[in-house]
Amino acid sequence: MTKITVKVDGTSYTDEVEPRTLLVHYLREQLGKTGTVVGCDTSSCGACTVHLDGRSVKSCNVLAVQADGHEVTTIEGIADGERLSPVQEAFRDCHALQCGFCTPGMIMQATDLLQEKPHPTEEEVRVGMEGNLCRCTGYHNIVKAVLQAAGAGKGGEQS
Repeated sequence: MTKITVKVDGTSYTDEVEPRTLLVHYLREQLGKTGTVVGCDTSSCGACTVHLDGRSVKSCNVLAVQADGHEVTTIEGIADGERLSPVQEAFRDCHALQCGFCTPGMIMQATDLLQEKPHPTEEEVRVGMEGNLCRCTGYHNIVKAVLQAAGAGKGGEQS
């Protein structure tokens, strides 16, 4: 077992983990952050996307020990209490989900994309969301939601 200290959604945690524990499993099983979903376990789908020190990563591709001393933000951590983040609002408003399985990862990737590129073109959104897969929507409303969040002048930031 290895001791790690990681800040998740603003709270610091110190835990013992097996060195081979994936970040997604640590978040879900030890911290109860079940909004981060396990999709493929091969870093292909992006459903497990979280932010590590402010940048999106696929948490099935990161060991929990690699997050030691770092800050992780999950889908549970981007809202301000009951107030949704601008990207979450746009996904709701644009009906950018069907089954919802990919939605947490999509929102986390979109938030990172808008942090880096606050006013992307449609093509930049499509390229920036590559690696996050959806089996239901056809992506049209997802792209529309990201553009709406950007067009509101809010980017992915809290307002």
